[in-house]
Amino acid sequence: MGFLKPHAERIYAVLRIMAGFMFMLHGMQKLFGMFGGMPPGVPAFITYGAGTIEFVGGLLILIGLFASPAAFIASGTMAFAFFMGHVIPAQGNILPIVNKGEPAALYCFLFLFVAAHGSGIWSVDAVRRGAKS
Repeated sequence: MGFLKPHAERIYAVLRIMAGFMFMLHGMQKLFGMFGGMPPGVPAFITYGAGTIEFVGGLLILIGLFASPAAFIASGTMAFAFFMGHVIPAQGNILPIVNKGEPAALYCFLFLFVAAHGSGIWSVDAVRRGAKS
């Protein structure tokens, strides 16, 4: 057990980078109409509010600049998205497998972990602190 333990910080950095990148893509879809854009009729607060949080927050998490506060806000956004976009339309069914809210639930808890852990290595914050990379 623990054969990956020596690589834990690098694995965490790749997780943070990829999660930030994928989250940023959702923001690009909403804000810039990329990757098929948003379907017609999506409320402006989702397009511009959530889209801005996804794009800017994803970018900050990706590069590791103020990743903790950005991830905390992103986590809350995904909790809101889970309940408003999945639980309520599914008549209160809280099970992600039933309400199709798995990505929102996973992002919520992933970003909560990033908020607690911080930017880590391979980040702008580490460079600002003068840490070794």
